[in-house]
Amino acid sequence: MGNPMPAGSGRVTVRVADRSLRLSNLDKVLYPEEGFTKAEVIDYYSRVAPVLLPHLDGRPLTVKRYPDGVDGPFFFEKNAPRHLPGWIRTATLPAPGSTKDRDTIDFAVIEHLPDLVYYANLAALELHVPMWRVSPQGQALAPDTLVFDLDPGPPATVVECCRVALLLREVLAEDGLTACPKTSGSKGMQLYAPWRRAGDSREYAREIARRLEAGHPGEIVSVMAKKAREGKVFIDWSQNNPAKTTVAPYSLRARSRPTVSTPLTWEEVEECDNPHELAFTASEVLTRVDDHGDLFGPVAH
Repeated sequence: MGNPMPAGSGRVTVRVADRSLRLSNLDKVLYPEEGFTKAEVIDYYSRVAPVLLPHLDGRPLTVKRYPDGVDGPFFFEKNAPRHLPGWIRTATLPAPGSTKDRDTIDFAVIEHLPDLVYYANLAALELHVPMWRVSPQGQALAPDTLVFDLDPGPPATVVECCRVALLLREVLAEDGLTACPKTSGSKGMQLYAPWRRAGDSREYAREIARRLEAGHPGEIVSVMAKKAREGKVFIDWSQNNPAKTTVAPYSLRARSRPTVSTPLTWEEVEECDNPHELAFTASEVLTRVDDHGDLFGPVAH
């Protein structure tokens, strides 16, 4: 899917598609536990781009940047950097409740491989997007994706999330919705479904979460209070709020290892009995893509 990035401590100019990019500090270790460098981060994103880009296309981007690696300080970045190349698309959108008192935010919209490599070079390890896109004119469109974020309250793990995901799949199928599962790349998982309806996706998701909580009170909770979540799976329906974002499929996560938010087969969900079975690193995800293609393909269209 691409060529490995050159190593080196200085700056190097590379050609990515039809763009020239200056990459820096390629030998900087961003995941110390595994010695995973910035060059390897850029290489991963370059090679996974064919399946990742359709899930970023048209969606305003929020990133988590780790300039000194996952053990160092990090920051969220919504506003496009001042030095953003002119060839990366931006969309100026309202910013209600901005912590920096902005009326609007200039979001980057990642559509092409050079855009992705540019952000990887900024140590933007995590890529987060909302459940809606912007129009060609840069206006926010209605949500086109439904998401349920499944968060296990210890001692529950992703194994319990899988059981809840199967219940959700059944309920959504009854409503004519096709669910696609993925790991969060952290401790939980998410369920996505294409949303092509006129109704409020957030209210729909809340109703489903509450219905499952009522039917399985010992396993599921639909409220955010941590004291209510011990040993249960929290179905976070609120991620459908247009102001919120969720980690993109195939995005790296800033954990001790370079784990990835990884699309799954339903067979993997059905058979999971060990949380380690559903923890995939960058290299493992590239192999999975070679084997399966984009398991999240239905969500991108």
